[in-house]
Amino acid sequence: MLDKTFNSKDVEARVTAQWEASGAYRCGTRPEAEAFSIVIPPPNVTGRLHIGHALNNTLQDILARFERMRGKDVLWQPGTDHAGIATQLIVERQLAERQMSRQGLGREKFLEEVWKWKAESGGAIVDQQHRLGASADWSRERFTMDEGLSKAVTKVFVELHRQGLIYRDKRLVNWDTRLQTAVSDLEVENIEQKGHLWHIRYPIEDSDETITIATTRPETMLGDTAVAVHPDDERYRHLVGKMAVSLTGRQIPDYRR
Repeated sequence: MLDKTFNSKDVEARVTAQWEASGAYRCGTRPEAEAFSIVIPPPNVTGRLHIGHALNNTLQDILARFERMRGKDVLWQPGTDHAGIATQLIVERQLAERQMSRQGLGREKFLEEVWKWKAESGGAIVDQQHRLGASADWSRERFTMDEGLSKAVTKVFVELHRQGLIYRDKRLVNWDTRLQTAVSDLEVENIEQKGHLWHIRYPIEDSDETITIATTRPETMLGDTAVAVHPDDERYRHLVGKMAVSLTGRQIPDYRR
């Protein structure tokens, strides 16, 4: 006897389990067929899937199922990403709630806590993908810190660097003073504050003139090493090459920029 209303939770879970158990999603079952593969952009283990993941996976699922029906040997590769810094941030917050710290635990114990979180959060993400009915080859599920994958990533980065396609350089980062590590923009909460503009007058050596500098960070004046002026500004052109004097008595060269 059919139910009066369609219960998606019961039907979809049961049908998905039957399809997965039958091996319908596995690749390699048609060795003579043309290959077709898609790698799911691995979601971070630090959270849950959102509507963007659902849309992305749905489109990939449509392609994978379509190519299977065309007789191709399809691999839709599933997996999750470690998101190391974000994961560390979450685990450290959890430890703080228990009056514990990374330094107090030590490296080995802290890594154990990180892997526990990965199992919990990553498992939830994979469960969500199963509930979506994603027809990926779950027998091949991978994690970016699995054996071999880190070596593969290192190899590719080294090769790209040698080919001149990527480079290493210094960049501004968001430094967490408590964690003593860099964090991504996603972990930064931007707070607008009402600031103040300070005007500092530096005397010009051997004259009665001064040059005024405006700044929101007056504390940096103790480390000033030069005063730059615009090359087209007639007001300061005659000061180029002269020395300004800081509040500590140091000489600061004026130069054109």
